[in-house]
Amino acid sequence: MQKKNKGWEEGAKWYDQLVGDFGHYYHQEVIIPFLKTWFSSTPKKIVDLGCGQAFFATQIPENWSYVGYDASQSLVQAAKTKGVISCYVQDLTSPIQKSAEEFDVALFLLSLQDMEKPLIALQNAHKLLKPKKELWIVLNHPCFRIPRQSGWGIDENKKIQFRKIELYLSENLIPIEIHPSKKETKKVFHHHFSLSTLSRWLKESGFKILEIEELISNKSSTGAKASMENRCRKEFPLFLCLKCEKN
Repeated sequence: MQKKNKGWEEGAKWYDQLVGDFGHYYHQEVIIPFLKTWFSSTPKKIVDLGCGQAFFATQIPENWSYVGYDASQSLVQAAKTKGVISCYVQDLTSPIQKSAEEFDVALFLLSLQDMEKPLIALQNAHKLLKPKKELWIVLNHPCFRIPRQSGWGIDENKKIQFRKIELYLSENLIPIEIHPSKKETKKVFHHHFSLSTLSRWLKESGFKILEIEELISNKSSTGAKASMENRCRKEFPLFLCLKCEKN
């Protein structure tokens, strides 16, 4: 997870505990099972951009090789402590000095929206990839999951739950509090951008979109409102996944 903002470095311990060695619940139950459908038996070299403590290194096929980059020195050290040696401190929103055209797959796993300058990060991904190789992006779905600008509502007359979106097209850096119950609250930022903005950035960076998949929650409610809540889970996806190709 890319951490240009100082708060991410200060929140590294919190993030490491949140994600753990194998990812949080939705990593394990929704995102990783889907990404494994994109794996192949051919040996490949993958670069995890904004890797955090590099838990994804435990998920790749045995004949794949892994490199992780993250701007948080503490999270890179956490990765090395967990045994992921090929993990390096690198701010992906600054010009990258690493050797070009080295990787078969570049991955932003819930990290691109944590970066202040996503276009530069995408340009760096393009530089790192071999010609015609793939970029994988996993996002909190930007149409439906916007911190402080989206939420649930209930129409009592129709007896349905609905998703309320207050701002979508406006690009926005949204502050997110870490440990809001504690006295010394720290903030990180979620970078919201629309699909049209992302599409434009991908084109400017030299990518074309090959595949789009929307992932829903696998949880299930019980109780009086279970029917409407479960219906919404099937209609409002949590995550957006894009497979792109370097031109």
